[in-house]
Amino acid sequence: MNINTTIALINTNTMWSTQIAFIMITSNIFAVSVGRYAIQVRNLGPSIPIAGLEGFGLTELLATTSLGHIIGAGVILGLRSSGLLS
Repeated sequence: MNINTTIALINTNTMWSTQIAFIMITSNIFAVSVGRYAIQVRNLGPSIPIAGLEGFGLTELLATTSLGHIIGAGVILGLRSSGLLS
């Protein structure tokens, strides 16, 4: 397989848009808000004292935003496969 064939196989619909950014931001905000109340053992790492997240540490933030990215990727892929997102 040469390079031209490989380039031709790449999906050109993988460009980011404001719709995709909005979906990803919304998914991350959702995951952080759910994680804020669902995580029972908190404050194990450095605290983030901004935006009302007192007692919400760096490890919790990384965990919830990772989950938010997984949710966002699933929503984006689902909307693309159904044709609702271009």
